[in-house]
Amino acid sequence: MRKPFISKELEGFLEFKGVSRRDFLKYCAATATLFGISEFDFTSKLVHAMETASKKPPVIWLEGQDCAGCTISFLGVMYPPVISVILDKISLRYHETAMVASGEMAEHVLHETINAGGYVLIVEGSVPAADDRYCMIGGKPFRKTLEEAASKAGAIIAVGSCATYGGIPGATITKGIGLDKALPGKAVINLPTCPVHPDRVAGTILYFLTTGKVPELDKLGRPVMYYVDLIHDNCRRRAHFDAGRFLTDWNDPKQKDWCLFQKGCKGPMTNADCPVRRWNNGINFCIDCGAPCNGCAEPGFYAEMSPIYTAESETSKKIYALRQNGHFNREKA
Repeated sequence: MRKPFISKELEGFLEFKGVSRRDFLKYCAATATLFGISEFDFTSKLVHAMETASKKPPVIWLEGQDCAGCTISFLGVMYPPVISVILDKISLRYHETAMVASGEMAEHVLHETINAGGYVLIVEGSVPAADDRYCMIGGKPFRKTLEEAASKAGAIIAVGSCATYGGIPGATITKGIGLDKALPGKAVINLPTCPVHPDRVAGTILYFLTTGKVPELDKLGRPVMYYVDLIHDNCRRRAHFDAGRFLTDWNDPKQKDWCLFQKGCKGPMTNADCPVRRWNNGINFCIDCGAPCNGCAEPGFYAEMSPIYTAESETSKKIYALRQNGHFNREKA
């Protein structure tokens, strides 16, 4: 296979950041496989994008009704180091939590970037549907800023459960809604889970920068490459589910690895790659550390998934009914 050309300048920059040519190419190979495109094409386009960083579309990151959890998750991108190096090349023009500027200076940069157009718009947090006064930023409703920013964006990415479908604020008196309802008619890439996994944000941005288009999306606007499989299908506790061994007593050592369905696990009706991608540099994810899946990748989170730690929610009742009808029986599948 042809080897993509990497200039001495870029190679030197990578080495300065502690990334070898070999590590860079390994990362490109893995990412190309995930994206479903050739390794040579992806690497060549990524190299070109990095070498012409000044021509990259800038990024605006807005925060509505949120806890900043997605920001914290994204800013923790440290492994593989290739990602952090590539993201160094992105022009993050506006981010309320991460930017140094504030007040009029920050707002000036925001409006200047919006007027120029062509940027990547990332939105974290929901929009209050009950009353705009629940979320005011810079002296005006968050909804108005969102609509202005969305009008000239080259791509719109909703990160986290709140921005995608309303999340926890959707179950409060603010009646928070996601971009699917706040920006009707707009094409939005949804990256749910609470918080968003940093790999999904980085990968989606890279896909847009290297191909100039959005990745293949499912019917809920989620990239298929991250949300095609049920968590249930890759769960290491799946065999216990099939055998009817459900954890009922957290203090019983014999039940330690049993299925968490009776403790409210929503994995059988949640699409996400959490069991494979895992969290904290691939160390763990909710179910493996003893917590049930709360379904945060689905539109029904939080209202339809509550209560979280018992099997009394509407979603849990649906899972139970499907299981009784043999829907999850691997022999029949």
